[in-house]
Amino acid sequence: MIDEHRPDRRRVRRVATALCWLAVTPAVVWAGARLLGLDRGPGVQLLAFTPYAAAGSLVPLVLAVALRRRWTAAVAAVTAAVLVALVAPRTLSSPQPGASGPTVRLLTANLLAGAADARTLVDLVRRHRVDVLTVQEFTPGAQAELDRLGLTELLPHRQLHPQVGTVGSGLYARFPIGDGGVRHNRGGWGFDQAYGTVAVPDGPPVRVESAHPAAPYAVDQVGHWRADLAAQPPATPDGPLRILAGDFNATLDHTPLRDLLDTGYVDAADAAGAGLVGTWGPYDGDPIPPVTIDHVLVDRRIAVRAVSVHAVKGSDHRAVLAELTLPAGV
Repeated sequence: MIDEHRPDRRRVRRVATALCWLAVTPAVVWAGARLLGLDRGPGVQLLAFTPYAAAGSLVPLVLAVALRRRWTAAVAAVTAAVLVALVAPRTLSSPQPGASGPTVRLLTANLLAGAADARTLVDLVRRHRVDVLTVQEFTPGAQAELDRLGLTELLPHRQLHPQVGTVGSGLYARFPIGDGGVRHNRGGWGFDQAYGTVAVPDGPPVRVESAHPAAPYAVDQVGHWRADLAAQPPATPDGPLRILAGDFNATLDHTPLRDLLDTGYVDAADAAGAGLVGTWGPYDGDPIPPVTIDHVLVDRRIAVRAVSVHAVKGSDHRAVLAELTLPAGV
């Protein structure tokens, strides 16, 4: 007896197979680009959303299993495993060095061209007993308002370079700052980076810099973005302690930031298991899911005790607070 429905069944199977391959292909391409470090052109912005791609990669796996497409399911499973393995460790705290020196609480915040609410920032400094503050997009108006609200009494030492617009930078501290200056990035808008050596009582001196490389907001800015990240001061594993804190315009899924970490830094949020907490977005009301582009990078000899992220009214960035323990001697 001839099965009259066999051609229809074959057609359905072919459609199901094609649908599964169509669903899994974007995840395969994404995983390949992330593994190979293909952050070029528009791919730079896309790679910032790799944690969302990792979650989404489970959808084609479920689809392939439900439709019994074994080969597609196998590819989807490997792809999902790769993407999840790349991002999931950021939710787990990692072992810390046995640092036994003083504790330093560091806060970093992008002020969105001075539009961030100064009272919120000062309240964060006061409530969390912040010792060091780095700010980006720091304006003369923001400086005046912060001083009016009492930041001078809380953090009397400073290396400031306020500018109208988005390029200004500042470093505040509870302790004396020496050997201060300003680094001028060449890319994009030419963001400034205030820096100085903070003399922590009973601890080693720490070189702190308010980082702000160019943003890859357009394809023609990617070269500036890469150049600015490459020009960031590397860690000095056998020398003085360094901390870079600020708006890096890059996530841990971007090769240039990982290259910087490889010089001897640790991402504090990643070390504390808070590496997937978004710090930027949505922007101007656009439906952009939050991504993690604000970081505190610390010398590997510094122990990370805790990291938290705090909303700052008026800014599209969230402030990052890191509690750090310095080594007893360097």
